[in-house]
Parts: sequence; C-alpha cells; structure tokens
Amino acid sequence: MKFERYILPVFLLFLWQLLSYVGVIPSYLLPSPIRIIFGFKDLMFVGMPPEHLLYDHARYSLYRVAYGFGIACLVGIPLGLIMGWSERIRALIGPLIELVRPIPPLAWIPIAILWFGIGIKSAAFIIFLGTFFPILLNTISGVVAINPIFLDAARSLNAKEKDIFFKVLIPGSIPSIFLGMRIGMGIGWMTLVAAEFTGVKEGYGLGYMIMTARDIQRPDEIIAGMLVVGIIGLFINWAFGALESKIVRWR
Repeated sequence: MKFERYILPVFLLFLWQLLSYVGVIPSYLLPSPIRIIFGFKDLMFVGMPPEHLLYDHARYSLYRVAYGFGIACLVGIPLGLIMGWSERIRALIGPLIELVRPIPPLAWIPIAILWFGIGIKSAAFIIFLGTFFPILLNTISGVVAINPIFLDAARSLNAKEKDIFFKVLIPGSIPSIFLGMRIGMGIGWMTLVAAEFTGVKEGYGLGYMIMTARDIQRPDEIIAGMLVVGIIGLFINWAFGALESKIVRWR
C-alpha cells in the first residue's frame, strides 16, 4: 500500500526526535526535527539576518540561477547543434571544451569576483559554467545520435540542408537537450548556493542565509535552509520533467 513507503521516514524522524529529547544527540550538533521546524518558522517570519526573510532569499537565488542558466541555454544549445551537425567544427572546438570542462565551477569564484566583483554578474558567470557543459555535450550527443537513415530519407526527397537542420536534427535532439538542461540546472543550483557562501552584494540568497545562520550558531536554521534548497531543487527538476513530457509527446 502507498502509506507503507512513509513508515520508515516517519519512524526515523520519531527516533531522531526521541534521541534528541533524551540528550543522546546534542542539539548544538544536530537539532531535533521540532527545533528545525521552529527554525524554519523564524526564517519565514523573522529573517536571517533579521528582516531578510526566506522568501526574498529564495527569490534572489532563483533569479541568479535563472540568469546564468538562461545564458548557458542561449549559448550552449545553438553551439551544440552546430558542433553536432559539423564534424569539422566539432574537431576544432572540441579540444578547448575538453580542456575547460574538468575545471570545477567553484574554482572560478576568485577570477569571477576579480572580473565582475561581488554581485549578480559574478554569480551568473559561475552558474553559466556549471550549466553550460551539460547542455552543450547533451545537445551534441542528441544530434550525433540521430539515425542517418532519417537524414538520407530527407535528402532523397530533395530536402535542403537548412530544412534537414531545422526539421530533422533539432526535433530529433530535443530529448537530449532537455536531459542536458535538467542536469545543468541541478549542477547550477548546487553551484549557486555554494557561490553565495563567499558573500553577495544584495545581502540576499539561500547560501548567504545559511552562512549567516552558521556565524551566529543557529544549526536549526542551517538545516532548515538546507531543506529549503533541496525542496526547491526537487520542484525545479519536477517542473522540467513536466515540461518535457508536454513538449516531447512523441517520445
């Protein structure tokens, strides 16, 4: 039955609360579930720092990740389609991509601050680096994986190369593009929160909120903030899946 899947999580929460109540788990290391709930309430209505409410932190973080993710899509998808379409361009640009790709996005934080300062531009740059490569590589993979029979059939019907590109390659690669976008968004969301640990100009952001709670020794609000990050990430992933299921109906 469906309720059986909740038995273990509920039992673990009850055990956690019990061990916290009797003092087996120190509250300064791991607050009890009830204290975390109260910490979440404080984030919602008091703020961390005071008057910097959870809603505003989430709004700023979502804006930053949307900024960097949007730029990554605008650059990565067209470039991936072109590289997948042209073996010559893929051989020309591929080595550069493989050289830069292994560098973790967080390693770029010092240079991002040097180039753009602390603010939306540096955060967007870090998000761009985290999301760009999954989008690019999955787009290339989607184009390359298209069955050559479809291309030959289009050419046998005297289709122009432009028509093949827009009517065969792009529709055929959409599932891979969506996969790259979902992976890229997940990496970008994690990267953004970590990038906000270094500080934000506006004073808002989920990562900044968590670090501020750490500075004043509020582990309940730290864990509450972490749960908010996870819930928002889960919702974003669900939204991408729902959008993909509507757009790629024929898959």
